[in-house]
This record gives sequence, structure tokens and C-alpha cells, in this order.
Amino acid sequence: MTDPTQHDFAPRRGASDAWISETIEAIIAEATLAEKVGMLSGRGFFADFVADDKLWGARPYRAGSGIERLGVPPLWFSDGPRGVARGQSTCFPCTMARGATFDTDLEMRIGEAMGKEMRAQDCDLSGAVCINLLRHPAWGRAQETYGEDPHHLGAMGTALGLGIQTQNVMATVKHFALNSMENARFRVDVRIDERALHEIYLPHFKAALDAGIATVMSAYNKLDGEYCGQHHGLLTDILRTEWGFSGFVHSDWVMGLYKPYAVSAGLDIENPEPQILGDKLVAAVEAGHVAPWVIDRACRNILHTQYRFACAEDPCEAYPAELVAGPAHVALAREAAEKSIVLLENDGVLPLDRAKIGRIAVLGKLAVQANTGDRGSSRVRPPHVVTTLAALSERLGPDAILTGDEDDIAAAVAAARGADVALVVAGYTAREEGEYIPGELTLGQESDGTRRAAIGGDRLSLDLPAAQVALIDAVAATGTPVIVAIVAGSAVLVEGWRGRAAAILQTFYAGMEGGTALANILFGDANPSGRLPFTVARDPAHYPFFDRDADTIRYDYWHGYGKFARDGVEPRYRFGHGLSYTRFGQRALHVRATATALEITTTISNLGDRAGDASLLCYVGGPGGIERWPRMLKAFTRVSLQPGEARTVTLTIALDDLRYRDTAAHGWRFEPGDYRITVCGFGDMLETSVRL
Repeated sequence: MTDPTQHDFAPRRGASDAWISETIEAIIAEATLAEKVGMLSGRGFFADFVADDKLWGARPYRAGSGIERLGVPPLWFSDGPRGVARGQSTCFPCTMARGATFDTDLEMRIGEAMGKEMRAQDCDLSGAVCINLLRHPAWGRAQETYGEDPHHLGAMGTALGLGIQTQNVMATVKHFALNSMENARFRVDVRIDERALHEIYLPHFKAALDAGIATVMSAYNKLDGEYCGQHHGLLTDILRTEWGFSGFVHSDWVMGLYKPYAVSAGLDIENPEPQILGDKLVAAVEAGHVAPWVIDRACRNILHTQYRFACAEDPCEAYPAELVAGPAHVALAREAAEKSIVLLENDGVLPLDRAKIGRIAVLGKLAVQANTGDRGSSRVRPPHVVTTLAALSERLGPDAILTGDEDDIAAAVAAARGADVALVVAGYTAREEGEYIPGELTLGQESDGTRRAAIGGDRLSLDLPAAQVALIDAVAATGTPVIVAIVAGSAVLVEGWRGRAAAILQTFYAGMEGGTALANILFGDANPSGRLPFTVARDPAHYPFFDRDADTIRYDYWHGYGKFARDGVEPRYRFGHGLSYTRFGQRALHVRATATALEITTTISNLGDRAGDASLLCYVGGPGGIERWPRMLKAFTRVSLQPGEARTVTLTIALDDLRYRDTAAHGWRFEPGDYRITVCGFGDMLETSVRL
């Protein structure tokens, strides 16, 4: 006999908007208070995590929604920024590496691949889009974001999120907001003024949400005394009232909120368990502390977002397991790794000529280590990782390879003396930087048997480890040309040793195909085209104040290249720095103002004898009546050019993006006057001005 309390309100592919709205209202009308509150949290994570021997990503995690009696399915979550944190997924280069590509088309294709692998592994909510601003390079989780510039963050994060959503997977932008330090993230109170908040730390979130990213994850930290996960000003006044966001907001995991009033403040889901938004929330409603309509509002936010995706037609007929780390996605990971590598310096030693290289010394422990980055929530376990040593051995044959590392410098020196060129792979692992997880809760990051050392957190130093510098010095003293490849999530200072290196590259955490990509760059099969998405200082004192153990910290208006320009300090490597094996020229910069935008055109030419990619970065400087960054990135694009080819490129900047925050009116205002337009290519810089 049919149970009259059972209903089938499950989403249907191809359903109309009217059906979705009617169904959601029927669910709200039929559900009990307990069922509605049950939608506002994940569940089962703690038991599942223990059952899986604390292996993060061993299964999809229930992350809100779901009423079995009514046929409403749960949300199924997976991270992460460098690939799906499930099974043996494709491991792409870390987000910061992909930020160095300045390639939104590539990032969208990576998002599409992630979306397919999410669906193939039974997940429909992705935590991949991390767009917190890199305020200081010591931030342990810097590798998970794109860089120090708000416009760049917004454009790249939007591309990834929209790519993910092509496969009817809901993307999340995180961590909202001001999460730019790691060790103190669970308690730190970030103090900030209105202009810095709205002009520096929030624009990238708004850009991604305006473009259609579906959901938001709140941050652990406090903003002006209140936790972000229960901050009415942030989650309602700004996010929903000022910006018009209509999706759902879910908390960061385990310690994302502390009081039931979080749902009144604008949080819709607590993850991964109902520690606050469970029995405590039911009691708060029954006691009159939280209005029933607030619960209904959160349920509607969740259901409208969930059903919009769950009822849309899929672009693929099926999502078989063979999609996961399949050949096309592995090739995409290799492409991304090649495009992300930044050639910082080169005295002519690169590219290497195979005919002139009899032997190469491949030195450093990181040359033989599968080092794809952080071992926290962003960890991906791909089916293989190509190390630098493996790739060069495959290319040149084992007889052409000599090895050594910093643990036996004498042996490394002997190897360098027997080689035509030496490659030192230096930098960090998850021990030196990464997600910080306190106490006993882990995400499988202690699997190497060194629990505390593997936790990561914010960096203690911006320099290479002393043993690696000693290795570089000793090898350089042999007279063999030394190439240094830096593996790190953000800036590494090079002042102590750069003069002894023939070439320096930053490879970041380059993913499962990173070794192959580096080999292709070294021998010229691929032309380096990455550009730094951050500024590398000569002195750590040139960066903003950073205290990884702070209880309270002030984020002001100044960091990154804006701070260097204001202070008149010349960095070692500017934001956007990067060399190529070819030469580019730029000419004919023109600006046309319309009623709503600036249209900037310029012509870029490949003057060399190799094909190459050039990134054009367009900065705008204000009239000067209002203090702002001397110039700020407002548009960029990437162009592929054959030898001798020239192309005229158009960049568009909305005039609204040139406004400043009026703190008296708590709104936006345009400053009339002369605006300076600067377009930077590889080495070239053209400037003009326009009166607005």
C-alpha cells in the first residue's frame, strides 16, 4: 500500500522553470521543520572519514539539502582547486601556476574537465574556485589562489567556475572573505576599512558571482569582530542586498560557524555536520530566536540553485569512469604546466641544444619527488606523477643523467663536474607550506608518517632552505652552468644566489605532468610563456606586515605591486614578469571611450624565429584626486603568434570598473579627469591617456 506521506519531488532533466518553482514551493509546504533544518547541513562525514581511515576524498560527501521522504536528493561535495579530490583524478598544476598562464580559455577548459570528473565520480558541488587575494607570499595556502591582483583573480576564477558549471556541477567561490593567512584562520579578526574591503578584497568575488557562479563558501576568520560564517553585513547586506546574489552560502568545514543566528545572518548550509544548524537551530526556532521564514528562505536558496542544475540537460550523454584522468585530461594538465612555467632569468643557456648536451646533472631531492603541492583539502591523488628526473631520463636516456642532492653535496658536485649543464630543483613541499589543520582532525596529510611536519601552514621564511642554497653555491663553483627551477606556491626571494645561476624558472607545483612540461621547456619544445601573478621582492620588509599567529590584524589598501609602486620600491621581479625564447614588439596603442567602456587596441608582433605566446596586461591609473594604486590591472589577454606574425588586439574595460568606493555614501562614485592607460607585453610598455 502506498504511503500517503511519500512524495516524488525529485528533479527531472529538461523540466521547465515553472515546474521547478512549483515543485520547490510544494517541498516547502510539505516538509516538516525538522526536515527543513535537516537540509541546512551536511551529515555523515565524521563517521565516513573514520571508516575511510581518514583518507580525504575517499567518497563524495553529503553537503546539505536532501529529504528522502519527498524525493529531494542531497548535495554531494568534492574539492578541489587543482583537480577533483576524489579517487585518482587528474592533477592539474596548482591554481597559482594556472594564474601565471593569464589564459582564461585554458582555465575554462580545465573547469570543464573538472566538471566531467566530478560527474563521473558522483559529485555535483565543487569547492574548486579559490579566489582569496594573495596579500603576502608567506600565506601557506597561496598555491590555491591565482595571485595578488583583484581583476586577475576575478577573471581566472570566473573561467574555472563557469567551466565546471557547463557539466551541471555547482561551483563555489571561496573563502568569503579576507582569508589570506593560514595558521590563525580559525580565530583571527581582520580589521579593514570600507574602501580596502570593497576595492581590493571583494571585487573578484562580485565579478565571479555576477558572471553566474552558483554558490559561496564562507571563511573561518572574523571580520571586524564577527565570524564570516555568521556575519550579517557580509552575507546579507553586501552579498544579497547590494550585489543581488540569489544562490546559497555554505560554511567552510568543521569550524565555520558558532551560533544558530548564522542562518538569520545569511548562511544556508553548515558543513560537514549539523553541529550548530541541527538540534540547536530547531530549539532556536521553537524558542522564537530564529523566525520560521528564515529557515524557509535558506531552503529556497538551496533548492532553487540545486534544481536549476539538476533539471538542466547534460552536455554529455553519460559520464563514465574512463573520463577520470583520461588521455585528453592528462594532455590538458601537461598543456597547463607548460604554459604556467615562468622563465625569470636566462643568460642564453636556455633552450638547451640536445646536440650539445652529452650529460645533464639533475640535482636536488625535489627532482625525484612526486610533489604536487598541499596535502590538505586540495590534495589530488592522480594515477601517476611525472617527476623531473623521470622526464629527463625518458628524453635523454639514463646514461645521460647524473644525479645528486643537498644531503650529499660532494656527490652533487661530482655529478655537476661530469655534466655539460646542471639543473637544481629547489623549493618547498607540503611540510613548508600548505593548509593548516589543527588538532586531531586531518585530511590524510600525515600519510608519510611525519604528522606535524606535514601539516604545512604559513611559511616561516621567503628564502630557499639553506641546504638548497648551499647546493646551488657548490654546483655553481664547479663552473658548470646552473639552471634553478623553483617549486613553490608563491614568491621566493632569490637575492642570495641568483647571480650564480645561468637561468632561473618558477615551475610552481606543476601537477601530474609537471616533469614532462619542464623537460619540454628546457629543450625548447615548448616556449616559456608564464608571467608572475605576484611581485617578488628584494627584501621581505617590502611586503605588508604579516604575523601568522595574530589574533587581530589590519588589512589596509596596500599590498602587491600597488604597494611597491606607492613606496617607490623596485622589486626583483615585477607582477607580470616573464621571459620567452622569442621577442615580441608592440605598437599603435589607441583608446576610445564610449558611454560605458574604454576600448583599447594595440598591435603585438612576434619578432623572433620561434612561435610564442604573449600576454598583454592593461593597467589604468586614476586622475589623482582620490588616492588609489598608481596603476591597477583592469584587462588582460593572451595571444599566440607564429614567427613574423602580428595581430591587433582589443581590450575592453567597463567604466564602472574605474569607480572608487565613496565611504560617506557607502556606494560607488566615478572620478572625472585624465586616466592613464598602460599596456605591457613581454618587455614592452606603451602608455597613453584619456579624459573621462
